Amino acid sequence: MARERVAVALSGGVDSAVAASLLQEAGYEVIGVTMRLWSEEEATPSDQRRSRSSARGIRDAEELCSSLGIPFHLINLENEFKHYVIDYFRQEYARGRTPNPCVACNQHIKFGSLLDQALSLGADYLATGHYARIQHSDGTCHLLKGIDPDKDQSYMLYTLGQGKLKHLLFPLGDYLKAQVRELAREKVLPGAGKPGSQDICFISGDYGAFLRRYSTTNSGQIVSQQGQVLGEHKGTAFHTVGQRHGLGIAAAERLYVTKIEPGANRLTVGTQEEMYSPGFTASKVNWVSGQPPSEPIRVGVKIRYRSREVAATLRPKPDSAEIEFYQPQRAVTPGQAVVFYQDSEVLGGGTIEN
Repeated sequence: MARERVAVALSGGVDSAVAASLLQEAGYEVIGVTMRLWSEEEATPSDQRRSRSSARGIRDAEELCSSLGIPFHLINLENEFKHYVIDYFRQEYARGRTPNPCVACNQHIKFGSLLDQALSLGADYLATGHYARIQHSDGTCHLLKGIDPDKDQSYMLYTLGQGKLKHLLFPLGDYLKAQVRELAREKVLPGAGKPGSQDICFISGDYGAFLRRYSTTNSGQIVSQQGQVLGEHKGTAFHTVGQRHGLGIAAAERLYVTKIEPGANRLTVGTQEEMYSPGFTASKVNWVSGQPPSEPIRVGVKIRYRSREVAATLRPKPDSAEIEFYQPQRAVTPGQAVVFYQDSEVLGGGTIEN
């Protein structure tokens, strides 16, 4: 009987390296696939560090495949990445919203274009180094949190549905990050001591400098909740809801951005107390099971990747959902992802609206 073939998305880092090794030991026929997202020749001087890092990642992934004795495939997704991630990123800021490029990348690139390419190579599955889990029961794929609470990445995966989950493997979901690093050392895998990536992969330094390359911005007013002019900003695209630093205004108490209006070219600021919201609407909602709840339900909600999960009532609507917090929450940010949980399971998620 032929072994099942799995394509492992390799970044050159420790997580994907261990994922490939574990699957090989489990008896799968493993092939390595690495995405080219940046053209070194087209990189501007400010992007050179990113471009060099990408090239190193490709070399490290190829070295890993050589050490494991598995095929290596380099897949060019530069155009897709520019369209679905970079263009989306700058367009959302121009609209006064705060995007989540990692969610967009997972939806359209890793589990969109790359998954399609993996299946075209004859793979039964695509595997990644994400810290999340998939469980199968009653013909349904359930997306669960990874067991490491500090590394759980299920928040970034809420756009996955049944059609994709059945072709995915997350070998690291049952491991702690410390265990993964120890496995990499024991197996003497390339990249065992490589630090993890923490920032946005396509921006070198200040995101404002990145946006200035693509956007024409004008200064405008910073106003209080009552409409009093307090100062001047250098462009609404360089700000996000909840921001305190970099406003350049003096006040008797700390002020935060509470509203961004690109059409009026205006920022509204308020006090800490004025930052809190009782709830919001989520648009572009995806339900992992494929079906929304039939009635309002209690859920755990995360409104940012690193925020704590809080209790809320979810009222499903066609293609959207109304979220009412049990206790008002600070800095609910339009454009960011919201993810709905019940215990450790991801029910779905969407995009925060005003």
